[in-house]
Amino acid sequence: MGKITGFLEYVRQEASSRPPEERVRDWKPFHLPVRAPVRREQGGRCMNCGVPYCQSGIQWEGSAFGCPLHNLIPEWNDMIYAGNPNHALSRLLKTNNFPEFTGRVCPAPCERACICGMYGDSVTVRDNELYIIEDAFARKAVHRRRPPQWSGKKVAVVGSGPAGLSAADQLNHRGHSVTVVEREEHCGGLLTYGIPNMKLPKDVVRRRIELMTDEGVSFVTGMDAADRSVAHRLLADYDAVVLCCGAERPRPLGLDCEGVSGICYGTEFLKAAVERQQFGKDPSAPTAEGRDVVIVGTGDTASDCAATALRQGCRSVTQLVRRPAADYLKNGALPMDYAHEEAIAVFGHDPRRFGVQVKELAAENGVLTALATTDGDIIPCGLLIAATGFAGCAGDVCEAFGVAYDRTVNTANGGFSTNVEKVFAAGDMRRGQSLVVWAIAEGRSVAAEVDAYLSGYTNLVRVV
Repeated sequence: MGKITGFLEYVRQEASSRPPEERVRDWKPFHLPVRAPVRREQGGRCMNCGVPYCQSGIQWEGSAFGCPLHNLIPEWNDMIYAGNPNHALSRLLKTNNFPEFTGRVCPAPCERACICGMYGDSVTVRDNELYIIEDAFARKAVHRRRPPQWSGKKVAVVGSGPAGLSAADQLNHRGHSVTVVEREEHCGGLLTYGIPNMKLPKDVVRRRIELMTDEGVSFVTGMDAADRSVAHRLLADYDAVVLCCGAERPRPLGLDCEGVSGICYGTEFLKAAVERQQFGKDPSAPTAEGRDVVIVGTGDTASDCAATALRQGCRSVTQLVRRPAADYLKNGALPMDYAHEEAIAVFGHDPRRFGVQVKELAAENGVLTALATTDGDIIPCGLLIAATGFAGCAGDVCEAFGVAYDRTVNTANGGFSTNVEKVFAAGDMRRGQSLVVWAIAEGRSVAAEVDAYLSGYTNLVRVV
């Protein structure tokens, strides 16, 4: 413990953000870096608890507490305070393959489990994590790690989201020849196509892909494993196949939308926005420019849709939340996400309406114009975005490989193997819709099982 009385002497100081009225005009990251002396103090606030619940990674009454990766949080907090960045980096990378992702988009269940937060403010674990890895990249302290020898075994990983990338990274470091198959033009899955640039810059994702390529992982894009011929070739050419295709099947709105344009799902809208903004594409999904936008749902996807609509120049944005506001109160106040701050800066009011849903749609010549709510009023609407979560994994890849599934892929009890020999599944495809940090944990765990299958033993650690 670097500073025994640090939690008494230093107050919590989070990374600051650019003013909402400024950042809403561009797609640049909205968080600002924190100076090293401030971060050192924040590391010194860690209490080095006898039982560090921050790294427990447990489920309790339907909520997750602590880091699913079991990050060695007190150790690298101590190293931040002690001024030993290389040791902090080594402890961080021991359990987390991609702290540059989790340090930006993880909701930090570790901080909810922080003992320091029981009677005050928790330690800034997520900000500290991001500081360690970005400082290391800036100092060129992140070096490629190629295995000392190759096993001669070949593994195909289908899907390049956080689960697929972490599985590939672990298996590559164990000496297996890994090929990641991605149906899209660019790698990253959810990290690239599902999270806006201001929240997770795409050059950060590319940087990691380039490092993994340098370490020996092969990436093949534009190849759809839902094609049975592709699936059969992967089964024939590889010693193991790991399916990490995410939870793609959206939960339907439950409305009669047939023949009405101007309606899309949240992930569809976000993917189209990334393709326009980052890759110069012209996707079929509508843009929010000049439209009255209504978003159904809550959570990160809904917020990202609202923030994206604002940057595209929507005429208005309204977010309909099914549950009452009382369900979201924290210490008597309603928490604000970054998108809500931006909507207030642009339109002068919180875009959320609680305890209300869509009752029916109104359209002219097949074009959505308005909607009626369960409160009995009419809202102008030219674009309705359903950010209502996911009903499970898409079945096309499962069917191509002959893998049994219902809502998610059916795997062995407590394991990752499917009903098809040498085929494994992990991530949201197996677990259901979840967080990036849980996907990384799933990828690390399936890698341990695949490694044992290929080698007869493993020294990789299963964390779930």
